[in-house]
Amino acid sequence: MSYFVLQFMIMKKLIRVVYCFTFLVLISCNTKEKEDTFVPEATNDSHSFSNPTEITISHIYLNFKINFDSSRIEGTSSLSLLHKKPADTLWLDTRGLDIKYVTLDSNSAKINYFLGREILFKGKALGIPVNPNVKTVHITYQTTSESVALQWLSPAQTAGKDYPFLFTQSEANLARSWVPCQDSPGVRFTYSADVSVPKNMLALMSAENPIKKNETGIYHFEMKEKIPAYLMALAVGNIEFLSTGTRTGVYSEPAMVHKAVVEFSEMDNMVKAAEALYGPYRWGRFDVIVLPPSFPFGGMENPKLTFLTPTLVVGDKSLTAVVAHELAHSWSGNLVTNATWNDFWLNEGFTVYIERRIIERMNGKDFADMQAVLGFKDLKETLDELSKTPDDTRLKQNLLNRDPDDGMTDVAYEKGYLFLRLIEETAGREKFDAFLTTYFNEHAFQSMTTEAFIHYLKTRLLNDKNGLKGKVNIDEWVYKPGIPANCPKIDSEKFSIIESKTEQFLRGTPAMDLGLQNVSTNEWLHFLDCLPSKLTPAQMVDLDSVYKFTDSGNAEILCKWLRKCVAGNYHKADETLEYFLLHTGRRKFVKPLFVELAKTPEGLVKAKEIYTKAKPNYHALLINTLEQILEKQSVKM
Repeated sequence: MSYFVLQFMIMKKLIRVVYCFTFLVLISCNTKEKEDTFVPEATNDSHSFSNPTEITISHIYLNFKINFDSSRIEGTSSLSLLHKKPADTLWLDTRGLDIKYVTLDSNSAKINYFLGREILFKGKALGIPVNPNVKTVHITYQTTSESVALQWLSPAQTAGKDYPFLFTQSEANLARSWVPCQDSPGVRFTYSADVSVPKNMLALMSAENPIKKNETGIYHFEMKEKIPAYLMALAVGNIEFLSTGTRTGVYSEPAMVHKAVVEFSEMDNMVKAAEALYGPYRWGRFDVIVLPPSFPFGGMENPKLTFLTPTLVVGDKSLTAVVAHELAHSWSGNLVTNATWNDFWLNEGFTVYIERRIIERMNGKDFADMQAVLGFKDLKETLDELSKTPDDTRLKQNLLNRDPDDGMTDVAYEKGYLFLRLIEETAGREKFDAFLTTYFNEHAFQSMTTEAFIHYLKTRLLNDKNGLKGKVNIDEWVYKPGIPANCPKIDSEKFSIIESKTEQFLRGTPAMDLGLQNVSTNEWLHFLDCLPSKLTPAQMVDLDSVYKFTDSGNAEILCKWLRKCVAGNYHKADETLEYFLLHTGRRKFVKPLFVELAKTPEGLVKAKEIYTKAKPNYHALLINTLEQILEKQSVKM
């Protein structure tokens, strides 16, 4: 090594030492916040500040107190570290957290830390100086009103009206708003927790759970399987448990739990059906909790404790496909996880495919085919909505500098399903089932990118050996917008009959003479889909007087009907519409009704009036969606 090269290397090291010393001097021991333009070097996940290629969280221990009086979670998160490469800083994701102090290992001395500026859709980077000998980082903090994963409900917003309620929604990247962590789906860790709640309430997590309240109000949890941060979940309330089988059961408020147990009584058989397809269920128990109405989704696949909307409890088990979907995530998503939110279709496309295979096994091919047709219709509607941004209709997304929630459309779900169905039809079901089972086994508790999956697919199934190389046109499905020409044909014999009934009605046959009194929920949904967006007042009155759509207790049917009512100015349903929007927080239903209302100046006024009343009952994710809709329409008008 030459003298000049040696001198240059020495100077480079000195500059780095001076820089680090200056940085540490500039921040105090109890740094609260430092506004700065600095953002740590991005990882492969553009939605995370973390540096897991250098230091990875292997375990998180949470010690929490749930304070309903202040609507805060207060406590400490202890993060166990695995050092992979030399690094002097652990970078974590936070959003809306009030950091009190940080300590290392068993040392009680408070250390310096860095809290960066707020970045849209990401929150703030939390930088903690460490060295390779540091094993554990302890962060004492509390949540704030900006902790968007949390929804605190007053007693009046619950089914029982007696106790408050708290639940979390961590997907996509909201776990960081209640736990400082490496909030990327490509990072997996185990966790444990001790959670203190009021003594008359029960705490539950996506972990091994109690089945009844104890006298102390302190509950211990263990999640021994490695999961990504978005699958961390917490629910606290006046909750009871009833069993539905050897490995399954239902949690809910007492006012709802007995109805829910009847509705979901087939869960044990559902688990067995899934295992028969793709191998053992690896999460111990499959329990569900029916949450208050403000829960914004049909379900959330939190392992060991799936969160469900109460809109599924209709009394006839007609909407339990959602449960099959969340169960399917036990293989696709929870077991093998999309590495980033750009790869979201690897979670949801696979899950829709498995869901429909479970349904076919449980309820027959006709039922599964009807679900597929309804899904295809939803996909076409989504493609129309995204016509001005066609790149958003690709399976592999580009969500750089965007909210990952933007990619959670029917494209990931239904186009992903169609792609996998095409592979099944090309390779044959037996070969494809064997391929999927091996895929889940070989990548269990790991993350997966789109590119890695395509390589695996080409190597293991669509290859020369099987005579299938080039048969599917993978690149067009994954990287191009829209629906490719080789899309599988989706049809249903029962829906063909419904279509003929629709034509009869539109030609003048009275509703009473259509003979539709005893059709299934899926058939009703297809009937309503086949009707024009605007019906005449006489047609609306005829249908409603015979089939009582306005009084339907099935939220799927009611939502489709109410959209027709808004479009056709059927004001007899106005009271039902407002009640439904005030008491339902599921985004699938609420969003399209507000979209329909906002299409006219009069409707926009009504939408804003209803939204003002309903907002306290809505989750932050739904609020964000609706405010974008109302603001956009206001500008147009």
